[in-house]
Amino acid sequence: MIDFSLADDLALAQSAAAGADLISLDRFRSQDLVITTKPDRTPVTDADTAVEDFIRSTLSASRPDDAILGEERGSSSQEQGSQPGRQWIIDPIDGTANFLRGVPIWATLIALTVAGKPVLGMVSAPALGQQWWGAEGLGAWTRTTGDREPRKLAVSQVAHMGDAIVNYNSFPGWVDDGREKQVRSLAMAGWRARAIGDFWPYMLVAEGSVDVCGETDLQPYDIAALVPIVREAGGEYSSLDGDNSVWEGSALATNGILHEEALSYTRTQA
Repeated sequence: MIDFSLADDLALAQSAAAGADLISLDRFRSQDLVITTKPDRTPVTDADTAVEDFIRSTLSASRPDDAILGEERGSSSQEQGSQPGRQWIIDPIDGTANFLRGVPIWATLIALTVAGKPVLGMVSAPALGQQWWGAEGLGAWTRTTGDREPRKLAVSQVAHMGDAIVNYNSFPGWVDDGREKQVRSLAMAGWRARAIGDFWPYMLVAEGSVDVCGETDLQPYDIAALVPIVREAGGEYSSLDGDNSVWEGSALATNGILHEEALSYTRTQA
């Protein structure tokens, strides 16, 4: 087995994302977009499946021994869930609801986990013209269309919740998770509260534009690629209850300084 470096893996993820962008952009705002509904009542388009198939084939060709988990095609392993070794986790189009309505806030997410821990993340939002990436020890970076060089990411230094921009995504999602009191407390604690969805607010945390971001009702493919980018930018990530895992169904990303205070609002009460 070849021992690939994280830099090698990151280059592979970037290449896969570049090819995926060509597929997704070609289908974005298409009049003949095919839309179906999955058993969980969430939408899926022909672009979702085409992008995931391309990424899976690209990764498998270069890393045939690695496991793959994707939102649309499931796990390449007979064992579901987190794998003990290397596992790529793919969300072909994060923000499908935006994609099918013509809203440009959607992205392809590619993560590499080792023993269930995200060590690399690649996020590409071609309709926004921006990419973000990060890997353990390699920093977190972004590039906007037209940039000659990537820009290194760094979280904010906001030290008080009363000065913070807080993002909570879906209010009904918190209510369904039994956290209505928590989301109200978190939103009221900040300077400004926002409800931006999907990948983007986490990237805004990494950029230093948003200070706290939390949400419920998540799958590993929704969040795994975002974690290394936030952490390499100097931020912190956990579940809403403080677990260091992307398999808990919720997420809290902060600039690090505010993490424990934010957790005091988001944790379920015993």
